[in-house]
Amino acid sequence: MSMSTIDLQSLVNTHENPFVIIDKDYRIVAVNSAYEEAYSVSGKDVIGKTCHAISHGNDRPCHEYGEICPHQHVLEKRDNFRCVHVHQGDDGLLKQVLVKAYFLKDNNGEYYVAENIESLETEYDATHEKPQMVGNSPAFLRVLDLLQLASNSDAPVLLEGETGTGKELAARFVHDHSERRDKPFLTLDCTVLTESLFEAEVFGYERGAFTGSVGEKEGLFEVAQGGTLFLDEIGEMSPALQAKLLRVLETGEFRRVGGRKTLHTDARIICATNRHLGHAIAEQHFRQDLYYRVACLSIHMPSLRERLEDIPLLAEALLQRIGGKKGRRYIITGDALSELADYSYPGNIRELRNILDAVIAHGTGNTIKAPEVAAAIDRYRRHRTTSGPTSGNKNHQDAAAVPTAQADNLKSIEEHHVRQLLQKHAGNRRLVAKALGVSERTVYRKLKQYHLNGDAGC
Repeated sequence: MSMSTIDLQSLVNTHENPFVIIDKDYRIVAVNSAYEEAYSVSGKDVIGKTCHAISHGNDRPCHEYGEICPHQHVLEKRDNFRCVHVHQGDDGLLKQVLVKAYFLKDNNGEYYVAENIESLETEYDATHEKPQMVGNSPAFLRVLDLLQLASNSDAPVLLEGETGTGKELAARFVHDHSERRDKPFLTLDCTVLTESLFEAEVFGYERGAFTGSVGEKEGLFEVAQGGTLFLDEIGEMSPALQAKLLRVLETGEFRRVGGRKTLHTDARIICATNRHLGHAIAEQHFRQDLYYRVACLSIHMPSLRERLEDIPLLAEALLQRIGGKKGRRYIITGDALSELADYSYPGNIRELRNILDAVIAHGTGNTIKAPEVAAAIDRYRRHRTTSGPTSGNKNHQDAAAVPTAQADNLKSIEEHHVRQLLQKHAGNRRLVAKALGVSERTVYRKLKQYHLNGDAGC
């Protein structure tokens, strides 16, 4: 007996995620109720129509537009396939999804493609102003699977990886896909904490707790109640602070500075580090008991060297973000992408972004060409050579490290750019951070690095 329409419908109904079956001619033959809800369609209205018309609003298959096509891959390879894709919703907004495509064959020898579709994000507009996790390499997809598993749990997560691999973006992904998504997501940079600052920021304080405390302040554990607290670079935390954090994680209780009332927290903890905490434990720089508390789920963030095939997608996404802030659209040539793919990226995705920024800063047009990319990469290589060895505290030094006087003037270009933005936005660090596409704490570091006081007249 051949596979019937009823059999196909029974198959799709076994899945909780949106699920669709497509024939060899790209025509939809069955969808489940989750698919109907996700795309605001009725099954009877989409069956018989092409998948590219429904999911992309296109009159041709997506591979003809240069995109990865799960349908094409499965039918050509007769094998299963996974990829990150962008689908268009009924309101015209784009949604990033993970497609898991499967090869099906009925008793008559007819081929089909079954697609399980998982949403990866909240909807975003075509300007891509919100940073996205981008990639289709095996290393990236493995991490994506682990992050999705983490989002279904309340267990503490430890994100380990080199500087610039996107650990904060991964933490935000876990939060946004968890049941806590409607609650706060707060970030604490552990590299700038003293003991007194830690207590004031994390636990809060009462009026009169110390000189200058004219009012009371809620700590991050209170503000993040029901949400997520992201502790960035936890490996830099001193032993004394590690002990204070451990007590909160063990008991869920804390007191404000100067307070007597015991407070309780329900904030989920996600931590990140570019250190090898196993080595830090062996050298007694990091508490083993704290490690077991924060590393219930440990996820390694791959370096860009482990996912070089993602560079075209990453470059396109980064150029869209850069162009969106400047009101311009940048195009990168194939030869320029080849130049990018030949580099090792000690600074990872952050360095890729810096290289593209440098190309745009030195260029005049909207097309990113190979010679410009090669020149920018060469400057970074020379900066690293003249700046000396990397720090022993990090796996790799950020490739945007300050060059020496003999190197190119990229540092002065950045300083001038930051200074201009401060003047333009009257010293408002939040607006400067938005213009630069970085966090406010990164702006704060830049101000300290270049000895800028953050006001309009600096």
